[in-house]
Amino acid sequence: MLTAVFLAALILITVHSQETEETITYTQCTDGYEWDPVRQRCKDIDECEIVPDACKGGMKCVNHYGGYLCLPRTAQIIVNEQEEAAAESTSGRNNVIRRTPADPHRAPPNPTHQIQCAAGYEQSDHNVCQDVDECATGTHNCRPDQVCVNLRGSFSCQCPPGYQKRGEQCVDIDECTLPPYCHHRCVNTPGSYYCQCNAGFQLASNNHTCVDINECDANNPCAQQCYNILGSFICQCNPGFELSSDRINCEDTDECRTSSYICQYQCVNEPGKFSCVCPEGYQVVGGRTCQDINECETTNECREDEICWNYHGGFRCYPRNPCQEPYVLTSENRCVCPVSNAICRELPYSVVYKYMSIRSDRTVPSDIFQIQATTIYPNTINTFRIKSGNENGEFYLRQTSAVSAMLVLVKSLSGPREHIVDLEMLTVNSLNYRTSSVLRLTIIVGPYAF
Repeated sequence: MLTAVFLAALILITVHSQETEETITYTQCTDGYEWDPVRQRCKDIDECEIVPDACKGGMKCVNHYGGYLCLPRTAQIIVNEQEEAAAESTSGRNNVIRRTPADPHRAPPNPTHQIQCAAGYEQSDHNVCQDVDECATGTHNCRPDQVCVNLRGSFSCQCPPGYQKRGEQCVDIDECTLPPYCHHRCVNTPGSYYCQCNAGFQLASNNHTCVDINECDANNPCAQQCYNILGSFICQCNPGFELSSDRINCEDTDECRTSSYICQYQCVNEPGKFSCVCPEGYQVVGGRTCQDINECETTNECREDEICWNYHGGFRCYPRNPCQEPYVLTSENRCVCPVSNAICRELPYSVVYKYMSIRSDRTVPSDIFQIQATTIYPNTINTFRIKSGNENGEFYLRQTSAVSAMLVLVKSLSGPREHIVDLEMLTVNSLNYRTSSVLRLTIIVGPYAF
């Protein structure tokens, strides 16, 4: 913006006094100048000093002869002092107050002498001309929407800060349309503006720049773990929890519902975790697998005349001497019927007691037990059969050699259950001699498939 210099006509007033012959010439300086009573001439007014907020939009104010310039801050200014002096001289041509004999700053010899002051000035108590503050006295003609600024010998009607003159009106300056004042958003208000920040940011101390809000340090909205990111934050949950739909709170993850194979027996959900349990007779191994507890080694409750037999999920107590009349115990688990006893001629020569354990619902067909002759006689033929205990056809005996056979499970068994199967080996020689031996196998089916 450039304020030009205008030269106005000079107003000359001549006063003749009866008491003292003196000629006083009063002058009114042109716009942009004011009278300097010391130097007795008009001098330039520095509008950059007295006009509030003279330049807008980051421009700098440069005082000029009779006015001022608004220039970019990078502009270089060269001042010609001779031109400045000439301008002041031109603006004050014939503007000399010739006073005889007194100096304008001293009171006249006659204290009652009244002087005449130029427009915009008034006589003080010391008989000197002093400026009239039209803004303070209310003698200005500024509009209600304007601000009165007092000048030497005059006044100026300015628009308040945040407004600009358009014709005779002061209209609001929309600062939000000017070079960016605000980092994110600008909100114009009458005569001013203010800045707003996007969500997740807050105004810095300069009220223009937006800085990130660390929500995790401010109020930590997350239920468990909070991670700050630019303009926002992220919530995460501890292991065993998952984010709820509001992305802030954490809900327990029911691991037991995610898979039916997570535990071998039973899964128990707990806050943030889960655990596997096993049925009675089993213990947890590796966090998820059930392993049989050998009660015969830990809590043997059998009597002294009994032996403890461990099976999957429990144990049984069996007599140390399983022999029944007329059999007698000859070695561990082996009963023999004496030849001297006539009753023994119709009975198997020996009965051997064996015990085994299998899991419930075992895959079939499955080889489970092998029977084999302990004594081999020359010129004999051995045959094998299931003598008893296979009424429902769960088993099949397959001969594997001349002296051995394999017991095969052909139907799946569910426990807990006990099967007693008599496996007989019949021996015949060339002289038609016949004898037999029985292996009484007790099969204990555990309650579970592990």
